[in-house]
Amino acid sequence: MCTQEAFQAHRSHLVGLLVSGSLEGFESVLDWLLSWEVLSWEDYEGLRLPGQPLSHSARRLLDTVWNKGAWGCEQLIAAVQEARADSQSPKLCGRWDPHSPHPAQDLRSHRPAIVRRLYSHVEGVLDLARERGFISLYECDEIRLPIFTSSQRARRLLDLAMVKANGLAAFLLQHAEELPALMALPFEDAACKKYMSKLRTTVSAHSRFLSTYDGAESLCLEEIYTENVLEIRTEVGMVGPAQTCPATLGLEELFSTRGHLNKDADTVLVVGEAGSGKSTLLQQLHLLWAVGRDFQEFLLVFPFSCRQLQCVAKPLSVRTLLFEHCCWPDLGQQDVFQFLLEHPDRVLLTFDGFDEFKFRFTDCERHCSPTHPTSVQTLLFNLLQGNLLKNARKVLTSRPDAVSACLRKYVCTELNLKGFSEDGIELYLRKCHREPEVADRLISLLKATSALRGLCHLPVFSWMVAKCHRELLLQGGGSPKTTTDMYLLILQHFLLHASPPDLAPHGLGPGLLRGRLRTLLHLGRLALWGLGLCCYVFSATQLRAAHVDSEDISLGFLVRAKRVVPESAAPLEFLHITFQCFFAAFYLALSADLPLSSLRHLFNGRQPGSSLLARLLPMLCVPGPRSQEGSVAALLQEAEPHNLQITAAFLAGLLSQEHRGLLAECQASEKALLRRQACAQRCLAHSLRKHFHSIPPALPGEAKSMHAMPECVWLIRSLYEMQEERLAREAVRGLNIGHLKLTFCSVGPAECAALAFVLRHLRWPVALQLDHNSVGDIGVEQLLPCLSVCKALYLRDNNISDRGICKLIEHALHCEQLQKLALFNNKLTDGCAHSMAKLLECRQNFLALRLGNNHITAAGAQVLARGLRANASLQFLGFWGNKVGDKGAQALAEALGDHKSLRWLSLVGNNIGSVGAQALALMLEKNVALEELCLEENHLGDEGVCSLAEGLKRNSSLKVLKLSNNSVTCLGAEALLRALGRNDTILEVWLRGNTFTPEEIEKLSHRDTRLLL
Repeated sequence: MCTQEAFQAHRSHLVGLLVSGSLEGFESVLDWLLSWEVLSWEDYEGLRLPGQPLSHSARRLLDTVWNKGAWGCEQLIAAVQEARADSQSPKLCGRWDPHSPHPAQDLRSHRPAIVRRLYSHVEGVLDLARERGFISLYECDEIRLPIFTSSQRARRLLDLAMVKANGLAAFLLQHAEELPALMALPFEDAACKKYMSKLRTTVSAHSRFLSTYDGAESLCLEEIYTENVLEIRTEVGMVGPAQTCPATLGLEELFSTRGHLNKDADTVLVVGEAGSGKSTLLQQLHLLWAVGRDFQEFLLVFPFSCRQLQCVAKPLSVRTLLFEHCCWPDLGQQDVFQFLLEHPDRVLLTFDGFDEFKFRFTDCERHCSPTHPTSVQTLLFNLLQGNLLKNARKVLTSRPDAVSACLRKYVCTELNLKGFSEDGIELYLRKCHREPEVADRLISLLKATSALRGLCHLPVFSWMVAKCHRELLLQGGGSPKTTTDMYLLILQHFLLHASPPDLAPHGLGPGLLRGRLRTLLHLGRLALWGLGLCCYVFSATQLRAAHVDSEDISLGFLVRAKRVVPESAAPLEFLHITFQCFFAAFYLALSADLPLSSLRHLFNGRQPGSSLLARLLPMLCVPGPRSQEGSVAALLQEAEPHNLQITAAFLAGLLSQEHRGLLAECQASEKALLRRQACAQRCLAHSLRKHFHSIPPALPGEAKSMHAMPECVWLIRSLYEMQEERLAREAVRGLNIGHLKLTFCSVGPAECAALAFVLRHLRWPVALQLDHNSVGDIGVEQLLPCLSVCKALYLRDNNISDRGICKLIEHALHCEQLQKLALFNNKLTDGCAHSMAKLLECRQNFLALRLGNNHITAAGAQVLARGLRANASLQFLGFWGNKVGDKGAQALAEALGDHKSLRWLSLVGNNIGSVGAQALALMLEKNVALEELCLEENHLGDEGVCSLAEGLKRNSSLKVLKLSNNSVTCLGAEALLRALGRNDTILEVWLRGNTFTPEEIEKLSHRDTRLLL
């Protein structure tokens, strides 16, 4: 018990307690006193006069409470204790009636809990309240003043609700109940708070501007950032329910609980091809956190670059990594580090570019001490495994080829960054060019040039198009078709930019290249040496050794590396890894003393002990400090294969017929260039032919099948870069396979263009399987030239919409060879139904159409039914996982009653009830061809099953009927048993997952073994 006299005696101590923390702590005390009705609303308003010192407010509070007697004094001390306890371990309780008849009173009674609930969501709540008319723009801006923290903004919103009588209080009471509870309020220790503030400032400074692709200027990330297609990777081939279409996420859902591969892991893996926007996505994450707009569940975020971490030679501990290589605490280092160890769940670490980390992942060396130093690779690998800072979240980005099965064991969620959608490309270009006329012309150019549009799904190419808009819009020739074309275009842009205006030629002519050939060769020499050593950031010593001087750097392709680690002598890096590969290829094309044998090893793929770069070592070695030829040669054996593949594709493009003339003007010996071109052509065609002809012979009775590996894809890309029709014909000459499988091979629109360029020369039709890739609508358009040689096309999980499929079917109408389409797990709607119906009407040799797990409703099914009535050849129709309902099932059933060829029909998971079942039963009575009917995961119930049983009594063709998970009881089972007694054709009736007791299952199984329970 606290008397007023004791309260007054400890007044100075109480003032010290109230002002020792921050304004946040003082306002938290006021929250509790308001909720307990110690303070009236008038008291509260008098205590929060703007501009007065915190100590003055604290003394006024003590005076106000003292006047309320001993009870008020006791309540103040209790409120201080509650506020201090909340700052360290907040209570997650706090329930209220969201539909209270007195919402303003309840907002006050539950104020501390509601402030915590609103803390991480106040920006979204403000937007919603303004959208619904509860607050004005002026009021919203007043609350959002940058001087306020998130908690203070939440309190000011609650204060506003107390004085407005327009329903704002009821809205907040209901909406706050729906929000997730905040796990903890920010740590109140002074050292930690100061460190958090410094870290936010540091991360914000590094994240605000996007200079990854441009050394000449910095773009404001907030103004230019455009969402990419980000999908959850799902396991394939696992036993369980039918798979669903890959979920597409927004960046704010990066840490959602969907798609968990390992619930005990802490690492989110983001994979994507070079140039797909992985680094920019992380930069946007950092910025959103730093400015307080998202990811506020993390109090500390530490960004790292793998290409820079690998430069660290000395042993590191967790403490050294975070403090010396990210952000140094100015005071209380031990307190800050202890907080990190005690609250790892409030920490996020991001590691960008794992594919550029020269050490391959292993879990062999265990390291669990956060203070004991170890090598940088051991430290990183144990952080990813959770042996260090367990429960701290990590985000790792990488190209797919660098992710091993061993690493995936420690991944919580894997996300695939697939680049821009068509709408994303347009939005990005409009953000880059505020002048509508320029943006409109660029977008029109892309729409008219499918090859260029296919490249632009990768953000790096969209940036090039935006950067080179003048060259693209003014050039008289054709638009770029290949990757090499685009990189030569950006090279032209940079060279023109660096040339005096009066001396700059109009295009990338020999004079422009010759004038800066010395610079380009210096950059190429440095690039190739870096690829060999897995080195992507270069010290001043390495630059001097490669003869790269300030004039070379001024061209703009080398930029200062962000967040260079302390004591790292690696201040410069290429704009992007693909630019490093391009310059390496340029050096290989024009280097005067390059042996032809090197090209053969490049295009034949890297074999152990025969690395292209190792063979080039005598002439390419850039002598850094302590470097010896033998030790560097050993490092070159470990050159990243994917980087060499990109380099090979660029070299093929540079040696193409189209660009040979340009390079010949810069080459001292044109004969040498011709020999390299001929050698590259022979090697490339030979490697592809060898790859194709290594397919094992077909099994008896089966078509010859080939599962192409990623190596095949880059060989085809290299052939496409050369644009030699003769080479493409030679590569597939004599190839006779029935099925070509390219699943999980990172096939995007550019790869589709290359495949079509080569496969259209096949002499025999092939089934082309491209499941689980990034084809999209643009890629579908790129495949059209080879559609005439496809007898089947499988495009599962490829983010394809009605737009792409309608174009595909438009061409398929004239391709008699094409008889099967598998389009399940995409984004199709009723909008493509008319095209599908036309395909069935016009193509009387079409055999299989699989449209499972899209977004087709009854309206689409009714349209498709009209095509089915006119078709006499279809054998397989897959509709599982759509939303056709009873009306759609009725339409399909009516169309199939007299159908003479359909053997298999799947309507799994389509919300079909007893009405649809009755229509399907009537179809069974008439149909004499259907052998399997799949109706699992619907709502048939006993009534629907009884109808189907009646249809079975008069059916003589059906062999398998699948009715699992349909709420069937013994009543429905009895009807089926009676039907089976009169039907000898049916072999299996699936009834798993229905409402049978174990005893009923045992009894029914013995009555007829054809019931599968």
